[in-house]
Amino acid sequence: MHTPAVHRTIAEFRAACDAARADGARLGFVPTMGALHAGHLHLVRVARRHAERVAVSIFVNPTQFGPNEDFARYPRNLERDVELLASAGADLVLAPTPAEMYPPGEKTRVRVTQLTEHLCGPFRPGHFEGVATVVTKLFAIAGACTAVFGRKDYQQLKVIERLARDLLWPVQVVGEPTVRDADGLALSSRNAYLSPDERRRALAIPRALAAAHAAFSAGERNAGALIDPVRARLKEAGLRPDYAEIADPDELFPLEPGAQVEKRALIALAAFCGTTRLIDNLVLGEDAAPALAPLEAE
Repeated sequence: MHTPAVHRTIAEFRAACDAARADGARLGFVPTMGALHAGHLHLVRVARRHAERVAVSIFVNPTQFGPNEDFARYPRNLERDVELLASAGADLVLAPTPAEMYPPGEKTRVRVTQLTEHLCGPFRPGHFEGVATVVTKLFAIAGACTAVFGRKDYQQLKVIERLARDLLWPVQVVGEPTVRDADGLALSSRNAYLSPDERRRALAIPRALAAAHAAFSAGERNAGALIDPVRARLKEAGLRPDYAEIADPDELFPLEPGAQVEKRALIALAAFCGTTRLIDNLVLGEDAAPALAPLEAE
């Protein structure tokens, strides 16, 4: 099993990426915040299908966390992450310090407008500015590559796609379908925060999405009729939504309750289960329904 080379400085990692391209290799790139799980490792394997060399960044980005969010307690275990990346076939790892990514005196931020005005945007002020800024830095460091992101963070993916296009980065952005656990819950580093009871109640999220998918497949096209049952299921499970919306899947603006869905529509939600904020989504007319295991009581 090949152990990836871990670089703590931007200069070293940039030189390694340049050397890979100089050898004629295509570069795949998977930005992460660490605390890796099977979903991340799937993205690494997808990157391997696109490229001969695969680089991964591990950086808990402080600028995308709000003052009352979980930056301090976000799980960090670089040694374990590198072991997992070795098993998935990664070649290079960037694991910088915050000071390396944000040098003293730095004053620059990157903002993507409109796409960040709805869904998670109002509930996490500054979040997408932090995401856009760090991804811009990472693309500048890695250079020409195929960058792979998960569609679980759908709004983030759309922001990054727009960022790469608007700023003319030599980066192909690939969005990969959400990886789920056997019970249907989307894989997330934050799932580790859930107690057994919270984990059980969180299953209302994929079940609500599956019900919306079934209604759409049966011919329902009224936006309100598709999203209202999703909200009801979250409430019944004792979850506390920030939002649950049906939206345009490209521009991300919410649809009015009486609107008629055409070929595609995004259902996106963020809800607290206890103190843990979970997000999930489904593009009707495009994504498969979440596969669900029976609940214990069923």
